[in-house]
Amino acid sequence: MPDIEEDLEIIDNLDVAANEEPYKNVIPDNLIKKSIRKCYLKRTRLPAILLILLIVMWFIFPFSDIAFPLPIDDTDDLATVYNERSTCVSTTLNKLYFTGYTSSVFSRPNGYYYYTVRDGCILIVLLSPSTCSEGLPNIESVTIKARITKPSKSYDQLLFNLSSDLSQVGGDLSAISSDLTLTTKGFLSLMEVVYLDEVAINGISTYILMFLYIACAIYTLISFLTNLAYAIFPRIAPPVRRLSRFGNPITLLDKAEHELSTLPQLATEDMYITENFFIELSNEGVALVPINEIIWIYKHSTLHKFLWYDFVISYTLHIHGNKHFYLRCPKNIKSDIDGIMDYLAEANHNILVGFNEENRIKAQQLQNKGFIHFEGLFELMKKHI
Repeated sequence: MPDIEEDLEIIDNLDVAANEEPYKNVIPDNLIKKSIRKCYLKRTRLPAILLILLIVMWFIFPFSDIAFPLPIDDTDDLATVYNERSTCVSTTLNKLYFTGYTSSVFSRPNGYYYYTVRDGCILIVLLSPSTCSEGLPNIESVTIKARITKPSKSYDQLLFNLSSDLSQVGGDLSAISSDLTLTTKGFLSLMEVVYLDEVAINGISTYILMFLYIACAIYTLISFLTNLAYAIFPRIAPPVRRLSRFGNPITLLDKAEHELSTLPQLATEDMYITENFFIELSNEGVALVPINEIIWIYKHSTLHKFLWYDFVISYTLHIHGNKHFYLRCPKNIKSDIDGIMDYLAEANHNILVGFNEENRIKAQQLQNKGFIHFEGLFELMKKHI
């Protein structure tokens, strides 16, 4: 008889080990932390791609030139600078004279054409209204940031008209010629092959574009670094920090990890119930909440359609907890959610189950009455809109 009892005890131990072994293989240790790392590493992909694109844009488009224009002086040839080094420059010009011509957008002047003598040539400069006080006859000296621009058809017409004017009335061009009887063709030969456009840099559209670029770069960089930090240090991730309203978040996380790795009470594809916690580990994110803090659960269905074809119905589990905790678990099947709701209701008899007006009012009353004030405010706003 002792031998038979020993054999039966050995068989029972083997059965227990056989039953426990699958759970050890299915639920690895630190699964919650690993899921947080996986989730936030996945979220770094898009910011990383956007950062690469922004870096490429910085060099392809003249953002770097606009932000850091190249300082030049009268000894630098503008055409050479344009072809070899930079399109945006910072320089000081002396003795500028208004040509009488303006640049307009929607019939409103947005720039004023001036000419000056630079290194033996006539240089055309398009100044913004703020720089030239909307068309001063002459400017003794000014320091500007401008873009070196190649001539267009409209600019060629401007040069022809300006050369005609200068050949008729002359101008302060003694620095390059004492002959005031130069023909239109002669003045054209003295013109620079490029001109300076300050409006292209100081225009409102340029500032808006630079602001959007910098704002996008800062937001993308912060998003990438924060998601990377959460992946490296999962204990500071939002799913863990949300537990602080229920106690020490690190202690609760370790307790949930232990219960999940030991033996979950109920498990679906991405939702788990342990002795004290409801845990979601899905592609949508990671969340956990103590069962005794849950006050209301309900589900709703969503019909996924494409054009006029009905594809599938998915179900979303909504969980409201104390201290304004809220969690939604989308894209689940009905049987999984029904099983979770039944088990939660059995584990905590104070949980309100199902969506109806009575449960909604009770849940609001249990939310420390803070949620009721917001709800009343929303209803009041709806009545007056």
